[in-house]
Amino acid sequence: MKELDRCYQVLGLKPGASLEEVNQAYKDLAFIWHPDRIPQDNPRLQQKAQEKLKEINQAREQLRSLQPQARPVAPQPAPAPRPAPAPAPSPQPPRTPHSAYARSPQAPQPRYHRPSPFPDLTGADFTGADLSEKDLSGRNLSQANLSHANLSDAFMHKTNLTGATLYRANLFRANLLQANLQQADLREANLVGADLSGADLRGADLRGAAIGSNNRVLVKMTGAILTGAILPDGTVHE
Repeated sequence: MKELDRCYQVLGLKPGASLEEVNQAYKDLAFIWHPDRIPQDNPRLQQKAQEKLKEINQAREQLRSLQPQARPVAPQPAPAPRPAPAPAPSPQPPRTPHSAYARSPQAPQPRYHRPSPFPDLTGADFTGADLSEKDLSGRNLSQANLSHANLSDAFMHKTNLTGATLYRANLFRANLLQANLQQADLREANLVGADLSGADLRGADLRGAAIGSNNRVLVKMTGAILTGAILPDGTVHE
């Protein structure tokens, strides 16, 4: 409980806040602490912003995972077996409670499998869709078509975008922390202000993508994997 209370405290919420309140608090804090809003010439504040962003990400993920799910129906005890009207021809071993439950069809076994709360969006077509500020964290959007989509300020933390088409998509200030962008098509996408820290960009195509202005890179890519990625200038990252 102490850890749960700490997560609420990190997001500035009271214990028991709804998932909607958790998401909104996360968005507000992520906007405030985004490293691109901190002066680049102040490494101490930059480091603090990165640590704060990581902290609120972890708090939100933990609170989301603890949201109440459908609870399994508790098994009902099987009725006590009625005595046989006549003695059996041969003595029977006494039934233990375990064997009584095992034989009774009325004793359902609880299932603890936790289904994904989100639908699988593999191959979905979001061409030109307005997804600004949408929370797509943890979703499976592999092979999805997001060409020309507006994803500005969208939250895509740990989103699976393997092989997705993001041609000319607007990813301004999008949170793509630890997202999977392997083989993704990011040609001519607007990545200014986006956070790609820890993202996997192996084999991604970023030719012509906007990443800054006046020779200043405005994309956060701390810890990003770029092996084999085609960079905005057309060179291949080794």
